[in-house]
Amino acid sequence: MAQRIASVDAGSLAEALGLRGGDEILTINGEYVADLLDYEALCANRRLRLRVRRGGEEILCDLHKDEYAPLGLNFDRPLMSGTRLCCNRCLFCFVDQLPPLARPSLRVKDDDWRMSMMMGNYVTLTNVSDREIGRIIRRHASPLYISVHAMDPDLRCRILGTPRGARLPEQLKALAGGGIQFHTQAVLCPGLNDGAALEDTIEKLAAMHPAAQSLALVPVGLTGCREGLHPLHKYTRAEARAVLEIAERWRARLLERLGTRFVFPSDEFYLAADWAVPPEEEYEDYGQIDDGVGMLRLLQTEFDEAYRELPEAMKRPGGAVKLTIACGVSAAPFLREMLAARPVTGVSTAVRPVENRFFGPSVTVSGLLTGGDLLRELQNEECAAVLVTVCMLRDGDNVFLDDMTLEEVSRALKKPVIPVGRRGDELLSAILEASRWQGRW
Repeated sequence: MAQRIASVDAGSLAEALGLRGGDEILTINGEYVADLLDYEALCANRRLRLRVRRGGEEILCDLHKDEYAPLGLNFDRPLMSGTRLCCNRCLFCFVDQLPPLARPSLRVKDDDWRMSMMMGNYVTLTNVSDREIGRIIRRHASPLYISVHAMDPDLRCRILGTPRGARLPEQLKALAGGGIQFHTQAVLCPGLNDGAALEDTIEKLAAMHPAAQSLALVPVGLTGCREGLHPLHKYTRAEARAVLEIAERWRARLLERLGTRFVFPSDEFYLAADWAVPPEEEYEDYGQIDDGVGMLRLLQTEFDEAYRELPEAMKRPGGAVKLTIACGVSAAPFLREMLAARPVTGVSTAVRPVENRFFGPSVTVSGLLTGGDLLRELQNEECAAVLVTVCMLRDGDNVFLDDMTLEEVSRALKKPVIPVGRRGDELLSAILEASRWQGRW
């Protein structure tokens, strides 16, 4: 497979070799380059021989360099190949539950293990062949993030809607034998893969430690657009507590046996169960935070660290400047309690839970709120500014999931809507900064 060079960085090793845009790389050190993973692995050598095609002519380029020095080549596609799509028909697929007006890009079902290694995306491995497993091992693509859901092959096939799901135990065994580590997750559905099935999943994955690094437990996400789909329901308080009881029993056992709690329920489970979020030490290295595990605890820890640095004169309750923090329904009680105990002089903060009408009221996380949801709930809100999590916006852009822009929402509400980073110290800084917006809008 030839890889076409889009451009060459000025002053780079590639420029010194005489490479230029339009050239095609045929092989590096005698190996074909399937994608970005191959390219980066093959370039991480001191000696390189590139076979390049320019027009109808092939040329050889030999290079000695520092092992990890980049060549300075840019390619047409980020992965140097197409994105690998999902071949499953999951009972709880979120894409199948999208509302009619959701943007087309949200409907793309990717399941690309390369994005798992590079970005921490969870993948099922159902579209990965034995040969590709061998390439993962050969390229030392570790750690991976794998959606397990259930270790029982028949149950996993039922959940994923494909017989390919049954191959997971042998795939994990091969990865572990090849020195690849992996974090795992189980999206749990009441009465389907919790209870005894969850016990089985935990036991089998823990037996693969340290190759298996952790297991995140996440409750199924259900929107209001499920007509014709498999009947599922949200976790009740009692059902969420039953999951946490299983998790706590295994966490204590595995901490003693393996030196890690291994099993990490997401924040949503604690909120659904009305249980206190665990203390910081129980999240260990926050290895599953991108799966919603420990986000609230870390937010409070970081907020506290920054808050302690404030002079005592800045810690008085009450104030003329009114700020609204808009969030999902589930996180509102935690945030309200956290901020009430940590006042900022001159500022009154109100935590405002916003019901999700775009995806449906069963979706209660902050990151899936839209501009339209904010407009509907905050139209008559009296405050100097509204703070929202940056997770509501498209990555690198000020656009909500319903394609409303931050500017449009601010203009309609007649007050600034300020995106805040995920960190607790960023929230405190935003409160201090937003307090200066009084009367400016």
